[in-house]
Amino acid sequence: MKRYNSKILENFIKNIFLKLNMSNKDALKVSKLIIQSDLYGVNTHGIFRLPNYVKRITEGGMNMNPNIKVIKERQSTALLDGDNGIGHIIMEKASKLAIKKAKKTGVAWVGVKNSNHAGAGATYAMMPLEKNMVGIYLAVGSANHLPPWGGIDMLLSTNPIAIAIPSQFKPPIVLDMATTNTSYGKVKVAASNNENMPIGWMQDEKGNPITNPKNADQGFLIPIGGPKGYGLALMIGILAGSLNGAAFGKNVIDFNKDFKTTTNTGHVLIALDIESFMPFEEFINEIDNVWNIMKSSRTMEGYSNIRLPGENRHFIFEKNTKEGIELNEDTINKLNQIAKSLKVQILN
Repeated sequence: MKRYNSKILENFIKNIFLKLNMSNKDALKVSKLIIQSDLYGVNTHGIFRLPNYVKRITEGGMNMNPNIKVIKERQSTALLDGDNGIGHIIMEKASKLAIKKAKKTGVAWVGVKNSNHAGAGATYAMMPLEKNMVGIYLAVGSANHLPPWGGIDMLLSTNPIAIAIPSQFKPPIVLDMATTNTSYGKVKVAASNNENMPIGWMQDEKGNPITNPKNADQGFLIPIGGPKGYGLALMIGILAGSLNGAAFGKNVIDFNKDFKTTTNTGHVLIALDIESFMPFEEFINEIDNVWNIMKSSRTMEGYSNIRLPGENRHFIFEKNTKEGIELNEDTINKLNQIAKSLKVQILN
């Protein structure tokens, strides 16, 4: 394992995308959004994903200069067509539009179609925090790894949800989760690190646990809470996919295997202006009280403390900003192979 300053990695990503004919403005934005995932410790959705993005671009499956536009709009809603661009740029635009609308209407819902993988959901759920708002993100995952409850045909993805809530002196409360016990990205990272998966992540068609991530194709992910997780994945898929005219169910393209077909990935960003309900200062003070109340709970045997969603992200961000982002040898080698092929400075 080796640590790299985030600015070095941002510059590396930017140079890769510039070589692939992305505009300088977009390359700067995408590199920062990708590395934000790594800074917060979500290494399954950061620079680790760059080889897949590059492969999709070089095989013609992604538009490097998309015309992202609003195709339906009302006062508090909008539908964006991402023109098959990289998801990070599309979702940044969707987030900004939702924030702008919510300032006028109190709440805004912006749907997206014809997008691609956009990294970690919390990246976009947290954007409204800067404007004293709550952010909610939904998405259809970029590959189906989950069958309907009781079935064996993989018709659903991890379909994530992220919710970000601002606080006063405490870190924001940030929930960012898949509707399965783990994201498929963690399965890929385990394979990259030559590590076994814990029981409960995946199982085969007979219900037997799969612990070797290299055998992931022999089974499927397990939903959180059994049928409840399946139901949640279904509903998120309908809201982020079907409602937007984006891919859902059998129409979802596996971006891990198919690098040419347009994915038509769907997302949703909801922005909620807190001032529509109460004074912002009063709300964030109350969220600090929520922190204190949760932390005051007596702990069960085997637990040393109570954690709130996103608490670790705050401390990981501080550590990674100071000490650098950790990459394993396999990831470094894959990134340097791309750099050499595009004649970009490698990571030393």
